[in-house]
Amino acid sequence: MKNREVVITGVAGFIGSNMAEKLVMENRVYGIDNLSWGKKENLESLFKNQNFKFINMDVKNTEQLAREIEGKDIIIHLSANPDVRKSAEDSQIDFNENALATYSVLEAMRKSDVNEIIFASSSTVYGIPDLMPTPENYGPLKPVSHYGASKLAAEGFIFSFSNIYGFKSSIFRFANVVGRRGTHGVIYDFINKLKKSPDTLEVLGDGTQSKSYIHIDDTMDAMIELHGKGDGLFNIGTATRTSVLEIAKMVISRVSPGAKIKIMGGPGGGGWKGDIKVMHLDIKKALSYGWKYRYESTEAVKKALEELTVI
Repeated sequence: MKNREVVITGVAGFIGSNMAEKLVMENRVYGIDNLSWGKKENLESLFKNQNFKFINMDVKNTEQLAREIEGKDIIIHLSANPDVRKSAEDSQIDFNENALATYSVLEAMRKSDVNEIIFASSSTVYGIPDLMPTPENYGPLKPVSHYGASKLAAEGFIFSFSNIYGFKSSIFRFANVVGRRGTHGVIYDFINKLKKSPDTLEVLGDGTQSKSYIHIDDTMDAMIELHGKGDGLFNIGTATRTSVLEIAKMVISRVSPGAKIKIMGGPGGGGWKGDIKVMHLDIKKALSYGWKYRYESTEAVKKALEELTVI
């Protein structure tokens, strides 16, 4: 991706700020964020770059968004509610920030004649599959969280807009993305728990939860290298999984050696209602198009832990 006018929604967030830094050297990047989740300090290095422009706005303001993106080449749509658990407390969050926001982005694209979108979806759209590793053509899709449901709804609108208006779309269903500037997820939670209580680490669920973790660098490479290829729908993860107990031990070793693990339990052994205890994506399709990841799941966790802690 070079010499393009790129719009990144959610630019001040975890993935967005990293993506902007990656693309700004060879593209003109327009970063959009209302700073409800993202942090302006994540953009500190970008403000010094003449190829970057920050726009403080809500993507659900369709008319304003249409004006801001007019004439641009591609939208990388990353704005979303980043915390799966939040929607259990407020069911409107994921509908508004994931489904409705994506519809607004697509409608703004239609009005401003922008015809290419890259979208960050999630493995949560699969719900609790009975086939693992789970391929892209698995079905029926039955999300067990509002987050997964809203991502699936967003995918549906992208498919329909692409069919009716000729958009080029690339949808990436991510495993658990980890790395620098992460603001949620098990590694981040464990670090903060140990800072508050250095002697004991409370672990939600039964500790055997097992998922694939992918580093932010591999995630960005996948989006850049695979967009526009194949049918535009890719699982992105790793060939291996890491358990919650493994992560707990790694975090304790780095942050608070000697701390004890306290298993708290949870629905079906998961951490909370809507948590998927075991998830593993089939990534053969992405690999067949030439994408390669650098860090296996546990290596990605270790690298992210180093990036999120300063010792």
